[in-house]
Amino acid sequence: MGAGKSTIGKYLAQHLKLRFADTDTEIEARTGADIPWIFDVEGEVGFRDREQQVVEEMTLWEDIVLATGGGVVMRPENRQALAARGFVVYLHATVDEQVRRTRRDQRRPLLQKGNPEEVLRSLMAIRDPLYRDIADHVIETDGCSPRTVAQRLVRDLQ
Repeated sequence: MGAGKSTIGKYLAQHLKLRFADTDTEIEARTGADIPWIFDVEGEVGFRDREQQVVEEMTLWEDIVLATGGGVVMRPENRQALAARGFVVYLHATVDEQVRRTRRDQRRPLLQKGNPEEVLRSLMAIRDPLYRDIADHVIETDGCSPRTVAQRLVRDLQ
C-alpha cells in the first residue's frame, strides 16, 4: 500500500508502449462504486471476491502493465494467476515510507480504523513474504519519484 503501483505502472506502460490496466479501477468501473463504498457495504471479503474475479480475467489480457491492489496477494488463487501469467514486479516501500505516502489518503479502507502505522506494519509482515514468493523482480521505491522508479525498472529489465 502506497508503493506507487498505479502511478509507476502508468509510466512503465507508457515507456513500454503497452496498455495500462488497474484491478481497482476495473472493479470500480464494473460496480459503479468506489472501493471504500464496496468495503463499507460488502466488507473486505466481498471486495476480495470481486478482486479475485477481476484478477482471473485481467491476467489473461495481453500487452498490458497491470497494477493491483496491495492485498491481492492474500488469496492463493490471485498469486497463482499473477505468477503463472505474467512477469511480477514487487514495488517495495518501507512502512515508514508507506505511512508518509498514505497519511492524508481517505480512500484506503484498511487504514481508516486504528493506528495506520500499526496496520501497515501488520500488513507488511503478512504480505511481504507473499509478494517476494511470486515476484520475478523486486525494486525499492523509497525516496524516489514514480518516474525514476519506472526508469530504473526499465533499465533493470533490459
